Amino acid sequence: MTADNADSGTTGMPDAGRKPDGFLLPIVGGAAFAHLLNDMIQAMLPSVFPMLKADFALSFGQIGIIALVYQATASLLQPWIGLYTDKHPQPYLLPSGMAMTLIGIALLASAGSYGMLLVAAAVVGVGSATFHPEASRIARLASGGQFGTAQSTFQVGGNTGSAIGPLLTAAIVVPHGQKAIGWFMCVALAAIFVLYRLTLWVRHHGAAKARGLAKARGDGLGRAGVVRAVAVICVLMFAKFVYIAAFTNYFTFYLIERFGLGVRHSQLYLFLFLGAVAAGTFAGGPVGDRIGRRAVIWTSFLGVAPFALVLPYASLAWTGILAVAIGLVMSSAFAALVVYAQEAVPGRVGMVSGLMFGLMFGIGGIGAAGLGHLADLRGIVWVYGVVSFLPLLGLATAFLPDTRQKPA
Repeated sequence: MTADNADSGTTGMPDAGRKPDGFLLPIVGGAAFAHLLNDMIQAMLPSVFPMLKADFALSFGQIGIIALVYQATASLLQPWIGLYTDKHPQPYLLPSGMAMTLIGIALLASAGSYGMLLVAAAVVGVGSATFHPEASRIARLASGGQFGTAQSTFQVGGNTGSAIGPLLTAAIVVPHGQKAIGWFMCVALAAIFVLYRLTLWVRHHGAAKARGLAKARGDGLGRAGVVRAVAVICVLMFAKFVYIAAFTNYFTFYLIERFGLGVRHSQLYLFLFLGAVAAGTFAGGPVGDRIGRRAVIWTSFLGVAPFALVLPYASLAWTGILAVAIGLVMSSAFAALVVYAQEAVPGRVGMVSGLMFGLMFGIGGIGAAGLGHLADLRGIVWVYGVVSFLPLLGLATAFLPDTRQKPA
């Protein structure tokens, strides 16, 4: 990609050259919409777990292994993809990766054994690994310097897709069985089209945008600061995504066991939680642009702790209310964490984005497998009592270095 073709040509999308330094909502919005479609597919996988558990006579531990295979595949590949594309841009990697997701959906819809379910989960994970670091890079390129706002817009697209996914699964897949998973191939095809259009924009305007943003970036942290920041971020990501994994993978089981709900009714409660996550995500970015990332992270973790500690003892009505409050408050942290890491290591957007999303999937996968094993041993209600203490690990935020630029 050269400077010449970065400033010329048309793509069929709105012309970025009219406001070279502004926030490009059509581009950021396009990346967010692609994230919605991608994560709608990703949310379908845990949503069909109760059906697969019954159809294939699986244990909670085997369900956890399916989640682990998908999320570990995605997490291990993402940082390496981001690191490689930081040095060697691959503009068509995004639509190609979504084609892998398309294949994974077809395998999942036709799988006849537990082994094939694992293969399908791994293929879908490969598609997710290519999507997140590259799409996050596009959102940052089009941010006009409003990095938090762009990242939270991008992320809220994904969270919205995660909320819609269980509803579509309940409406399409649960009544008609495993073969109906194939309908999600239409979603993957739509995502391929959107990502192809975004790829054309990057080919024509990406280099110019990258040069403009490079002039405004700070010096980042020194080596010791980066090591400390990474250690603290790992603790915070562990607390956030193991706790989130308890909801995304097992909330329906928790509601069924504790309150005797049916699968469809419990999916509605999961939708409320994921919808709250989508609604709360956007606030973290623009607020972080104004008051700093660390303040947002503090509020996210310690603000959610009282709700998390009360939830295992609440009635059904209060469980729904508390789940919404938890989703709203805790969801603001991720965009702040991603932009904080990008500011700590400037010039490595792909690697940092891949590492952050990879940590999210990896920790979520390990957490899902571990929680599934604990649920087999002690029961899912007991598990929710234990994980309620995880948000208290947010106290580690006190050790995050300050990445804000100092005045000259």
